[in-house]
Amino acid sequence: MKNMTKIMFTEAQRKELASNPNVLKVTDRSITYAPAFKVKAVKENQEGKSPSHIFVNHGFDVAMIGAKKPKECLKRWRKIFHEHGEDGFYTERRGKGSTGRPSSKHLSSEDQLKKAEARIAYLEAELDFVKKLDELERQAKKKR
Repeated sequence: MKNMTKIMFTEAQRKELASNPNVLKVTDRSITYAPAFKVKAVKENQEGKSPSHIFVNHGFDVAMIGAKKPKECLKRWRKIFHEHGEDGFYTERRGKGSTGRPSSKHLSSEDQLKKAEARIAYLEAELDFVKKLDELERQAKKKR
């Protein structure tokens, strides 16, 4: 993420931030805001309130979290709100659409067998390679 700040929160700052009901989690580098706060912030922003004003009104010290943070967050949250509505803040969307590695649970017996045979062939080739490498190393030691 290009907007990553270099801010590192002290333990005292983390405790103060964690005590805010609008915060779910705080690490030394990041704040996870409550979905309800994100929705409220976007709606207040649509009513004309500035990002900094919204954060201050909800108990955040803008000097602590970074002067640019409210504006950055609201820009991101407005996009989510526009694309997914309120539900966008309550559902995990990271990774959606990426299929990842297909699960072997859903393969037919025939496909599982093909996959196993391919893996065996790969491992046998790998073993042959290691054996040849060992032999070459033994020969190199004998020549010394």
